[in-house]
Amino acid sequence: MTKSIAVDLHYFPNLEFFAAILGADELVFFPELRYQRQSFFNRTQIRLANKVGTLSVPIQGRRPRISQEKIKVDYDQSWVNIHLRGIQSAYGKAPFYEYYFPYFEKVFEKNIESLWELNWEMLTICLKLLGVPVKMRVQSSSQDQSYTDDIRGQLMPSVPFSERNFYTPESYFQLFGLDFDPNLSILDLLFCEGPASKGILLKSVKKQ
Repeated sequence: MTKSIAVDLHYFPNLEFFAAILGADELVFFPELRYQRQSFFNRTQIRLANKVGTLSVPIQGRRPRISQEKIKVDYDQSWVNIHLRGIQSAYGKAPFYEYYFPYFEKVFEKNIESLWELNWEMLTICLKLLGVPVKMRVQSSSQDQSYTDDIRGQLMPSVPFSERNFYTPESYFQLFGLDFDPNLSILDLLFCEGPASKGILLKSVKKQ
């Protein structure tokens, strides 16, 4: 039986997201869903020298009560340079940075207007680099249910991952300091562990 999971689209998803979708044959996304503030749709966390920092993509308008597919990125703010500098500062000396960063840099340089499309392209690259052969499909909310699991709305910044049943931290090499920071952006794992990333994710899947 084909395993398909209905999921939310995140900006450089964290490790919990990937632990939750490993083993799926297909991911089903719903661009018509309303944009939710304080979600992972436009933010991710990376490990900096002295702290865990948040990268946020600014959006046009104020608290828009519209569908995710209509959210436009605000390029009047210099967020691209901020994100590029932040990623370089955090991971420029990581073992696999020089191999993987150009893939993402090319997408940043496109100045994609739609946040949905930006996230879609970045996630496609992440799945490819991880070696996770899962299909991605867009579905209208008006169509009949055609998925086996639904985790939409469950992965939220306001609730710790420890309270959900998807992810248990599996430590790996990180830059800066001795304490391990779990559940960061997938960028942290990819830049630090490269081809070993998928194996680490498999070990981090929470046993039911």
